[in-house]
Amino acid sequence: MSLIAKEDLYYKDYSWVATYVNDDPKITGKPDSTELNRREGYEILYFINKVSEIWSFKQKNSATKVEKMIRNEVPEDIRSQEKIKEWISENWTKSKY
Repeated sequence: MSLIAKEDLYYKDYSWVATYVNDDPKITGKPDSTELNRREGYEILYFINKVSEIWSFKQKNSATKVEKMIRNEVPEDIRSQEKIKEWISENWTKSKY
C-alpha cells in the first residue's frame, strides 16, 4: 500500500509522463541501479513509496522528508535509485528536514 499519492507531494512542478509500462523487464520492484529522474513525478512517487515501505514509514511527513532530501540535499552526481536510497539512509539524521 502506498504511503503518499500524487496530491501529497510537496513539490508540484513534476512532469507526469509515464516512462515504463507495467511489464517492462527493467522494473525490478526495488530501488536498483536505474537512474532516478528527479523531475518525473511517477518515478519520484514510486521511489518515495518504495523506500517508505522498505523502511516501514507510517507517517506522510517521513515521505515528504524523502522528497525534500532528493530535491535539495542529495548530490546531483548521485543518480541511481540504489545510491540515492543509500545516501538518504546515511544522511537521514543530518538532514535539515
